[in-house]
Amino acid sequence: MKVLVLGAAVSGRAAARLAQARGNDVVIYDRSDDAVKPLQHMTDIMAGDWKPDALRNVDLVVTSPGFPEHFGPIPDVMSAGIPLVSEMEYAVQGIEAGYAAVTGTNGKTTVTSVAADMLIASGVDAVAAGNIGTALSDIVFDPPSVIVIEASSFQLRFIDEFRPAAAAILNIAPDHLDWHDGMEEYVAAKQRIFENQTPEDILVYDADDAGATAAVAPALARRIPVSGRRIPDGGFGPEGSELVVEAGKMLRPDLDQAYTMDLVAAAAIAGHLGATLDGIATTVENFAPGMHRRSVVGRWNGVTWVNDSKATNPHAALASVAAFESVVLIAGGRNKGLDLGPIVEGPTVRVVIGIGEASAEFEEATDPGRFRRGGGLDDAVAIADELARPGDTVLLAPGCASFDMFESYAVRGEEFVRSVRRLKGEANGK
Repeated sequence: MKVLVLGAAVSGRAAARLAQARGNDVVIYDRSDDAVKPLQHMTDIMAGDWKPDALRNVDLVVTSPGFPEHFGPIPDVMSAGIPLVSEMEYAVQGIEAGYAAVTGTNGKTTVTSVAADMLIASGVDAVAAGNIGTALSDIVFDPPSVIVIEASSFQLRFIDEFRPAAAAILNIAPDHLDWHDGMEEYVAAKQRIFENQTPEDILVYDADDAGATAAVAPALARRIPVSGRRIPDGGFGPEGSELVVEAGKMLRPDLDQAYTMDLVAAAAIAGHLGATLDGIATTVENFAPGMHRRSVVGRWNGVTWVNDSKATNPHAALASVAAFESVVLIAGGRNKGLDLGPIVEGPTVRVVIGIGEASAEFEEATDPGRFRRGGGLDDAVAIADELARPGDTVLLAPGCASFDMFESYAVRGEEFVRSVRRLKGEANGK
């Protein structure tokens, strides 16, 4: 069989290795010459502008998320009638390990990693993989007992047999609409996570998120609603000082509603796959937000500084804003064609400081007198320090991608942390 792999980044390289291990002839294509050159020793390579004749004699195409479905190679593959699957789908075909899958506009990484940690703490041989960083195709060479997969809409769009024993749709809000060519297609891609499930499987969703609640309605799997602020009918969540999950009760962590919901969702997934109450409770007790996800940089003069550079879309930024009582918001970057207005309309937002390409959009959406324009992050941090008062949280929750100013949200977050510590260190004579 001749397999064409689209993309020479992490998932594409992993898919090519797996395809070769399965005894196939493999060709890998990427737009970038530099991306494919390191692979020329292991497989045939193609680079540069896409040419449809690259599909000649190809029996299967395995695609990476970098190729939108409406232009480039994908329409040609579909027109040619050649079987087309995502790297995630290709990896699970024939796999013996049990697996769960987590999708949603935001929170996927947290829930995936926490669910895997709960299983590991319970003595289960488990690993987190997929969109979280480790390509699934690399895991299946020596699979653990259970894999918890972070599944993006890109990966779910091209599945066939994919059937997680436990799945989750955490939330749904506009994102990646340029890739999917519209909200309807984006939601449909997310819904594919449950299309092969049966009543023996479970489907977890945030009962407080209208998008997720509507999306799971057609599912055949047993639906489990979860919440970060209550116990929904037939589901799990916090009650008083306790967190109630299917495995039992534990002490409620001191976290905002969004993170509490993440922990409950992870517990529902992990419990279905063999996690114990002790393993779940230990993980909850030791949980700390990941870097660039509402992480506290420091507190000075009654003002808390928080880095949420990972909030790269309005839905994530809204969740971040809602976690604090009074916010001096630093927002902006490269908008992904989404409505930024709801971010600044949050009742806790006192002042907005705009950065990057989307600064003008934020200025237009913000009431007069509540907006300041920052040049770069250093400038924005200095303005925030001038405007903040005791009880405020200075929050970097951009609501936009970073690529107008930084190579990634992580670099943006690191620069924010450095800028804040530099300013506050100087201010305190350090």
